[in-house]
Order: sequence, then C-alpha cells, then structure tokens
Amino acid sequence: MSQSADPNVSDLLFHACHELRTSVRSIQVQAQLLLKNVENPHNAAAIVLNSSKTIDLLADGLTGYASALDIDEGSFRPVRMDVILRTVLAGLDKELRDNNAEVTYGQLPSVRGDADRLADLLKNLLRNALRHRGEAPPRVRVTAEEQSNAWMLAVRDDGPGIEAAYLESIFKPFERLHGREREGPGLGLAICRAIVQRHGGSIWAESEAGKGCTFRFTLPAS
Repeated sequence: MSQSADPNVSDLLFHACHELRTSVRSIQVQAQLLLKNVENPHNAAAIVLNSSKTIDLLADGLTGYASALDIDEGSFRPVRMDVILRTVLAGLDKELRDNNAEVTYGQLPSVRGDADRLADLLKNLLRNALRHRGEAPPRVRVTAEEQSNAWMLAVRDDGPGIEAAYLESIFKPFERLHGREREGPGLGLAICRAIVQRHGGSIWAESEAGKGCTFRFTLPAS
C-alpha cells in the first residue's frame, strides 16, 4: 500500500496553532461574558471548560505524535502483541464498559519494536472504533496473519464504516471526517501511521460505508 510522507513540520505547527487559537479565543470570549454577569453564566462556564479540555487533548495528541516521530530503532526489542493488547485493554477498561464494547482477539505474534509506541498504536485504533461506533454496542476483533519476515495485524470494527474516498485522508493530521462532532484533535490515526512507518511497516484502512472498517498494518517479525 502506498503511503504519504510525513507532513511538513511547518504545516503541522500551523494547524496546531490554529486549533489552539480557536480554543483560546473561545475561552476569552466566555470569560469576558462571565465578568459581565451574563444571564446564563453556567452555559458560559461550560464552554470555557470544554475549550480548555480541547486544549488539553490537543497537547496530548501533539505529545503522542512527537513521540511517534522520535522512535529510535536502536531500542527495538522482541514484543509480544498479546501482552501489549491485554495491557491496553486494562487501561481502557472504563471506556470499554461505558460503551458496552467487546474486544476479542486471536493468536497474536511476537514482533520487533518499541513496546510503548506499539501500545499507543493499539490504543488509538481501539479508541477510534469507540468514537466512530454505530448504534449497537461496538464489537472489535484483533487478528494477525504471518507474512514473509513480517506480520500483518488487523483491527476490525462493526461501525458505520468509511467511504472509499476518505480511506487515505483519515491518516492526515487534524483530519476529522465528522468535523468537530467527535471528541479529539484529529491526530489519532496520524500517530498510528507514524508509529507503523517508524517500524518499517505500512498501515491502511479497508471499508465500505455501513459495513464497518478494518485497519491493517505490518510489523517486522521478532
């Protein structure tokens, strides 16, 4: 699968600054209304809190993206993906229960890589399935298939799916298929691509609208 190169750093910083300015300006406007004793101060306070949460999420996203770009191959070690997945599921326990989600997995391999970043990879893919769920409780399946000197893993969900025209653009930083309707800065899948590429692999999405989505990625065998 062909993949685009890393985004230009200046473009990334421009978008980050734009996102920050939007949230900061919202906070400033609502804070000024609070100082003027508006009729509905609770609404203004809620907007301030939501905008500050957006800034916090953006900071987390940028930190994760920077960590993905800074992976050192010299730190790669054999990593058991089943152990990584179980650790991630434990950390996401509350989010999974809140969504009544079920995650199942088959036999997963040992690969060579950075354990922390591979955990981030799985975490972002699972959270993506939760954010873009359908009306029914999410059902996610993680599987693996052996290839020559590598493994291809797949994370499949049963959500509403993605139209073919957007299967590549979803990996771009700050790309949101649903605008601001969904929580998050739009960096999760960009982080996933950066992590996989730093491991010498590829990641892509397969989907049809209304029929769920499968994210496939390759990693070097241990």
